[in-house]
Amino acid sequence: MDYKELDIWLQARELVKSVYVLTTNFPKDEQYSLTSQIRRCAVSVPSNIAEGCGRQSAKETVHFLHIARGSLFELETQLILASDLDYVGSDMTTIMTEIDRVKKLLNGFINYHKKL
Repeated sequence: MDYKELDIWLQARELVKSVYVLTTNFPKDEQYSLTSQIRRCAVSVPSNIAEGCGRQSAKETVHFLHIARGSLFELETQLILASDLDYVGSDMTTIMTEIDRVKKLLNGFINYHKKL
């Protein structure tokens, strides 16, 4: 199956879009720091899923899926910090729900590849 058809990759792409929309309202002085870092973490998730799917062994695939998961946890932490700084309002619940959905899908995908 092509990675572009995988639900995990599609959901991770949706998360990237949500993160970009959310961070457009961050203060301009954060543009090259927290905003940039949050966006890079978000983009890393579907990118590493895709890279893992392009690898030749299940072990290599799992390695990149773990990197994607690490980026997802980093993204979650940075959004919590942004919330602590009052950069994120009521959208925090929605974005955290999206992150949890991607976490569950990613963990399932990792477990699937570990069994191969």
